[in-house]
Amino acid sequence: MSKLLASLLLCICASAVQAADVPVPNEGDAILKDFRFKSGESLPALKLHYRTFGKPQRDAQGKVTNAVLITHGTGGTGAQFVRPEFSGELFRPGGVLDASRYYIILTDGIGHGQSSKPSDGLHARFPNYGYNDMVDAQYRLLTETLGVNHLRLVMGTSMGGMQTWVWGERYPGFMDALMPLASLPDQISGRNRVWRRTVIDAIRNDPQWQGGEYKAQPQSLRTATQILYFMSSNPVLRQEQTPTLAETDKALDAYVLAAMKSTDANDLLYQLEASQDYDPKPQLEKIQAPLIAVNTADDLINPPELGILEREIKRVKHGKAVVLPLTPDTRGHGSHTIAKLWEQYLRELLAN
Repeated sequence: MSKLLASLLLCICASAVQAADVPVPNEGDAILKDFRFKSGESLPALKLHYRTFGKPQRDAQGKVTNAVLITHGTGGTGAQFVRPEFSGELFRPGGVLDASRYYIILTDGIGHGQSSKPSDGLHARFPNYGYNDMVDAQYRLLTETLGVNHLRLVMGTSMGGMQTWVWGERYPGFMDALMPLASLPDQISGRNRVWRRTVIDAIRNDPQWQGGEYKAQPQSLRTATQILYFMSSNPVLRQEQTPTLAETDKALDAYVLAAMKSTDANDLLYQLEASQDYDPKPQLEKIQAPLIAVNTADDLINPPELGILEREIKRVKHGKAVVLPLTPDTRGHGSHTIAKLWEQYLRELLAN
């Protein structure tokens, strides 16, 4: 999904922080040779795009002590964090993740942004990938390309939050702390699965999809983007922004029009199907590092009424769960990218 659609999906209004306060990252590409997916498929060369802030520091034994990995949500890219309300808040001088002190790494996950993805040319012949593949690719990027042998922190938003749980289980000794945002430590199910399945079926059952070999974006992409719009923000804010039928239709039409110009159906299809292998629940006891999970009460994708986070966090040895209440500043699922809402808990986590 494009940067534009990811921004729309987050439904976040930029703060008054000046652009000059947002650090500028260095960018690069890692080429992972002979990457083998859990599906049994492989690519001779998998590209992962990344952005970095700051420089790595090592102790006397050569271990990197200040590296931070931050992973994005479904349809997003690492670029979504380079904005006043996130990097401008956290990476600035004196910020919780001051880039003069930390080596911060933002990746474009498999199938996203400038990393290898179906729309590059393979279309529906692109290997089927899951969250475990995405985490393993991030691990190879860190160790093989950037020379990072340890992480001070792993954190992520939405899909990236889910991958943070996976990181804690697959590489339990590799990090000092974990902060999943807007996620649940359980298999995708219930309403969360239904909206994803609705989008997947709309695309796959559309005759215009043509098995992924369409020449123009299939019209089912309209349904897909409408569902994305529905799941974002929170109902109070949405009602304030679009208080009449005409204003609601205008906002929805504008969203869909922009999304149809910048979104690829195959990429979106793969991005949503990637969640099918996500299931950290059976192995939560493997997580060793201190972990603070933060959700918000107005998150339609991870509603607090389910009680999943509060129940399962008890199985994480050094785990803590926080559910922020609905306030004028929260933005539903998109609250995960407004750092001022939860940075106090990040500061607490790093103080350990």
